Amino acid sequence: MTWFALARVLFVAAVGYSAYQLHPLVGDPLPNLAFGLAMGGLFVALEIGLRGIPVTHLLGALLGGAVGLVAAKMVGDALYWANLSDNRVVFLHSVILLGLPYLGLVMGARKGEWLEPANLIGIFRSAGPRRRYKVLDTSVIIDGRIADICETGFMDGTLVIPQFVLKELQLVADSSDSMKRNRGRRGLDILQKIQKMSGVDVTVSDVDFPEVREVDLKLIELARTLQGKIVTNDFNLNKVAQLRGVEVLNINELANSLKPVVLPGEVMKVLILKEGKEYNQGVAYLDDGTMVVVDNARKSIGKTIDVVVTSVLQTTAGKMIFGRFIDPAAAAQAVPAPVATPEGRPRPQIPPSAAAAG
Repeated sequence: MTWFALARVLFVAAVGYSAYQLHPLVGDPLPNLAFGLAMGGLFVALEIGLRGIPVTHLLGALLGGAVGLVAAKMVGDALYWANLSDNRVVFLHSVILLGLPYLGLVMGARKGEWLEPANLIGIFRSAGPRRRYKVLDTSVIIDGRIADICETGFMDGTLVIPQFVLKELQLVADSSDSMKRNRGRRGLDILQKIQKMSGVDVTVSDVDFPEVREVDLKLIELARTLQGKIVTNDFNLNKVAQLRGVEVLNINELANSLKPVVLPGEVMKVLILKEGKEYNQGVAYLDDGTMVVVDNARKSIGKTIDVVVTSVLQTTAGKMIFGRFIDPAAAAQAVPAPVATPEGRPRPQIPPSAAAAG
């Protein structure tokens, strides 16, 4: 940074000295020196402002401006045979000379992403359907469910594995923490499994964004460049990508949408595994991990029972099912409901103990 600052100071001083010697402004040398220093400072400010712009957009602006200058020169040569003494022709020539380079500069800067390597290769490919790219992030690779989805054939298009994601996986696999190390190695095994699948197109992308430090932001920029989608199960990455206009395929949302739909009043068979938080509650889990909270099931821990669903609660973490266990023995001991007589009046039921006493 010190060398950059020194170079900027020397550049401003050189422009100021040049203006001091050449006198672009008629008059004393001091106003010319101030004018030169101001021009040098303006160029330095422009250079600092252009640092955050991608190189492809700068290159597109330069190419667009050059094409605009060439087009303006050709139109100017065509107008050479016109009556240049006419003020309208002279004005038209000036507008073309300024307007075409301006249009080329602006349009080239806006379409600079077409100079990315992946888009350049796509221009020269044979005409056909556009490839659909799915960019995988680190969390979804370590999760492992993406391999099952690919194996069933639901994941179409080309799976893109960025090089910076592989680097992050390698760092996790080389971690001193045994849990992190196992997760990283599992992610590498999942990638090898996906690459060996038939009918799954997998490519490793070397495209990187040195000006972006965070891996999540690099994923967003890569998906935007490829006009593809990000495959993840990271909630924060999902929200940030959607705010930046990038489509996301969330594995957790897919899993939640595939869970079985149950309605209040239905009967389901569950295995009570542990005691619930409330009194006389039991907790069970379905095959997909959905929690089932059952009333009157504390005594049935370790048993498979029939449960009547009372309600279903949708949370950010998934679904929770609430049910009630009706003990058959308790139901048999309950007093039966009154039975209507032929005259329409209810006939009271006599308990067995009272009938025996009579």
